[in-house]
Amino acid sequence: MRIDRAAAIMVVLGLAAIALWIVARGWHPSDETYAFQGIDITAEQGTVHFPTVAADGVDFVYLRATMGADGRDAQFPTYWADAEAAGMRRGALHVWSFCRSGADQANNFNTNVPRADDALPAAVLIDFTDACAARPPRDTVIAELTRFVMMVEAHTGTPMLLKIAAPVERRYQLSGAIDRPVWSMRNFVRPTYAVRPWRMWQASDMRRIDGLPGPIHWNVVAP
Repeated sequence: MRIDRAAAIMVVLGLAAIALWIVARGWHPSDETYAFQGIDITAEQGTVHFPTVAADGVDFVYLRATMGADGRDAQFPTYWADAEAAGMRRGALHVWSFCRSGADQANNFNTNVPRADDALPAAVLIDFTDACAARPPRDTVIAELTRFVMMVEAHTGTPMLLKIAAPVERRYQLSGAIDRPVWSMRNFVRPTYAVRPWRMWQASDMRRIDGLPGPIHWNVVAP
């Protein structure tokens, strides 16, 4: 049977796409360049076997703890305890809401995240979401976020990480307004959208590792 040329090309392209997807699932930045590499996870990951995760080259884990002024990740207490039991470095992450005050969000975080001297610095993810359509003026966002950061740092005792999405940075230029370490995000290619150099890079949201169902966010610390 003679195969149509267009159909053959489609088959080749399909096979190439599958091959790239398989490679992407296992890719991470070089261990020689980035000595410390880890993940950030949420309740959507389901059951996590932290000893297996730690054995698969994960040096640290960030756990989503709270969202906005009243959201709480149902798995955070379990993940927090299990990561510690597995001997993993762990930190807590808050998901910012442009619809709620910084003080209310800080109270939510501080109420639900215990202070631990061995914990990594807390982080806040600042991104646009469908749950909140508000886009306050830049001065307002900076003031509210600064208030949040100061209140959380008073609780944790360490400077926070700002995990700023590219669309937010383009609109508000937060990395230049708040003097805190930046956590940038871009699959496979080092991000350059922040005003200041990033301290941590989410390099993939596709990687799969043992001990975790589904794809996870893979992060590296700047050398």
